[in-house]
Amino acid sequence: MTSATLIDGKRISAELKSQIATEVSEFVAAGGVAPHLVVILVGEDPASQVYVRNKQKACEAVGMKSTLIRLSAETTQAELLDHIARLKADAGVQGILVQLPLPRQIDEQAVLDAIPPHKDVDAFHPENVGLLVQGRPRFLPCTPAGCMQLIASVEPNLAGKHAVVIGRSEIVGKPMGLLLIQKGVDATVTICHSRTRNLTEITRQADVLIAAIGRPNFVTGNQIKPGAIVIDVGINRTEDGLCGDVEFASASQVASAITPVPGGVGPMTIANLLKNTLTAARLQQG
Repeated sequence: MTSATLIDGKRISAELKSQIATEVSEFVAAGGVAPHLVVILVGEDPASQVYVRNKQKACEAVGMKSTLIRLSAETTQAELLDHIARLKADAGVQGILVQLPLPRQIDEQAVLDAIPPHKDVDAFHPENVGLLVQGRPRFLPCTPAGCMQLIASVEPNLAGKHAVVIGRSEIVGKPMGLLLIQKGVDATVTICHSRTRNLTEITRQADVLIAAIGRPNFVTGNQIKPGAIVIDVGINRTEDGLCGDVEFASASQVASAITPVPGGVGPMTIANLLKNTLTAARLQQG
């Protein structure tokens, strides 16, 4: 039995994608070219292949153009950077996304730095991260933006509330903290990680708890403050199937609202990627 409200990422993302489809149609009708997202996939990682396929379908559904460049796992860093340089120079491409993780021989940071900031629809380039830190983002990082929309669906006012983020990755943990602390959101933010002492003591203070640590069922119900909002960013493949970073059965008895895995954060990430690609097209096409 679940006592917590289920935060339905599929429904909320469908509403966002419907809005984006309308805006794309209006953009094209006003003389713009349909936004074009190019995704580069290096290697055969099964999870990455699923993500990429979902991104392509989503682009087509909202009237955007999508191209997939598949490269072998043996691709060198120089070869990958050549592809990015060509896309950088191509005025017909508005968004460039390199699917992570990359094979060991490639320096991820060097690749992300090579994507031009105005085509960086993942918002990983240092310039885009810097703009976010200053509170004037060009693009919002896709997964944290999706988490914010899910939180807003059950609690639109976070002013003064204590938000705890478990995880400090460049993709989720750090930018999540930055979005929560922005003026206008005004949450009080604690970021925890593998070296944090007395973790349960901290998580039990959270009005909003975001788990993005990449460990299956890591957060249990006894670590959650009664009535908290719980956002589970994790998606872990186990012998029993997919599960999040939050142990759903016990957490859902304590939280007031919780995201499922799958069907919570995942669909929101893709919807916000589409939103960023449209923003990129508007910026580049004036």
